[in-house]
Amino acid sequence: MIMRRARLATVAVALATMSLSACASVDPYTGQSRTSRAAYGAGIGALAGAAIGALTNTSHSREMQKNALIGAGIGALAGGGVGAYMDNQAQELSSELRGTGVSVTRSGDQIILNMPGNVTFPTNGSDVNSNFYPTLRSVAKVLNHFNQTLIDVQGFTDSTGSADYNLNLSQQRANSVAAYLAAQGVAPGRMIVTGRGEAAPIASNATPEGKAQNRRVEIQISPYVN
Repeated sequence: MIMRRARLATVAVALATMSLSACASVDPYTGQSRTSRAAYGAGIGALAGAAIGALTNTSHSREMQKNALIGAGIGALAGGGVGAYMDNQAQELSSELRGTGVSVTRSGDQIILNMPGNVTFPTNGSDVNSNFYPTLRSVAKVLNHFNQTLIDVQGFTDSTGSADYNLNLSQQRANSVAAYLAAQGVAPGRMIVTGRGEAAPIASNATPEGKAQNRRVEIQISPYVN
């Protein structure tokens, strides 16, 4: 059952990503490929369904991530090379994301990207702000370069509103970020996508400033090791 679920997830996410690619057009001014807003919305809808759900909140998610990389022929990091690999990735992310409002934090062998809600999404909305697209493209570029990593995309809210509403909104926002990354070539199988609602605040919800910090999406990047 677990393997069947994993296969369904892989196929569904692949189809969603293919749909985005198929609806891409070439910008006449830059010569670069771009995805229409309508196609992007459709891709989010597909990814937000069973495909992403199959990778979310399951005890086998981490194993599924590793299996996806094994299936793609990507080997695991080993020994002393792990630290240097993550160091180089953190440096490249810091360079790419300087001035964007996204913080890059190294915690042990993990890298955490903190994307504040006020720059990533409209108020009470889950569609990524269009002016944040270049930032996510920069993130995707680094993730594609350093492909021996596992990616956790987690959405968080402040405590305003009901817990159920916040949990749903945080999941939708995490889905939107994951969908955009997938559209930029990040393998969906590397990602676990989770909405955590009001859980794990990083500041007090008693002040507007604290609430603003708690409204965020985090991308946690971990080395792929055996």
